[in-house]
Amino acid sequence: MTRREGSRAASSQAELFDDHPGSKPRAIAPGAILLPRHVDGAEVWAEVCTIAATAPFRHMKTPGGKRMSVAMTNCGALGWVSDRRGYRYQPGDPESGQPWPAMPPTLAAIARDAAALAGFPGFAPDACLVNRYEPGSQLALHQDRDERDFGHPIVSISLGLPATFVLGSTSRTGPTASIPLAHEDVLVLGGESRMRHHGVRPIAEGTHALLGRCRINLTFRRAT
Repeated sequence: MTRREGSRAASSQAELFDDHPGSKPRAIAPGAILLPRHVDGAEVWAEVCTIAATAPFRHMKTPGGKRMSVAMTNCGALGWVSDRRGYRYQPGDPESGQPWPAMPPTLAAIARDAAALAGFPGFAPDACLVNRYEPGSQLALHQDRDERDFGHPIVSISLGLPATFVLGSTSRTGPTASIPLAHEDVLVLGGESRMRHHGVRPIAEGTHALLGRCRINLTFRRAT
């Protein structure tokens, strides 16, 4: 990168922060960076609605046959699925047999730029898992380990109802920390935090002005 290109990149980052005055990065743990109020919620929500119109939300089942409380869909070249055959990424929607909707360029750019701001430049997601939480739904502690290269970060966007994100350690029984996530927040997990266990506590009852009785979470990954 030339000095001029570096100056343009620094200027671009400064402009991004100016557009989102609440988005000063905050380190939660090594490699875990929170960007508060970092996105335009209405813009991201509109993209989610377009995705869901082609690939509707559904409650997948675990390999053991248990119905997940969180409804899911995907966009991108690959989508994450779960059923009796196990957890995996695949290029087609198992319900329709069609490819997953393409990842909108605006969402890919948000994920790429957020990763760079968090210290992980060059992130190029090829999968985006979209989760829909309703009051009472939750996500148990787990590791994201279905990707081929754990050197890539995971970028997460929160919309709608607030949530309490639980960040643990590489051991399932290790200590945990509770992190409040609000509408338009972005959380990046990379480096030392990439393989930490994490989850979401049950969503509290409430209504969001834009999304109603739900929380949407988009997680961008590099699956290949």
